[in-house]
Amino acid sequence: MKLVLDLHDIYNRSDDIERALRGIIDEAVAKKAKLVEIIPGKGSGQLKKTVLRFLQRKEIRALYHRVEKDSHNFGRVFVHFRW
Repeated sequence: MKLVLDLHDIYNRSDDIERALRGIIDEAVAKKAKLVEIIPGKGSGQLKKTVLRFLQRKEIRALYHRVEKDSHNFGRVFVHFRW
């Protein structure tokens, strides 16, 4: 199962971004999804940095296996889970 979170619509609302990221990680854990695709978009790269900082938090890091930055599309991040 793969879940997708597109952040294009909320790129400038930090509280909504935080909620959306937390929600998709919680959903992945609840549904035991193998993969979450987060789409921060290309832009200036600030949103992607925000996503990566969120994923590096100790309590979030404990929930997933690894993070992969898409080598073909700068605007995508994959979060892999191992169940």
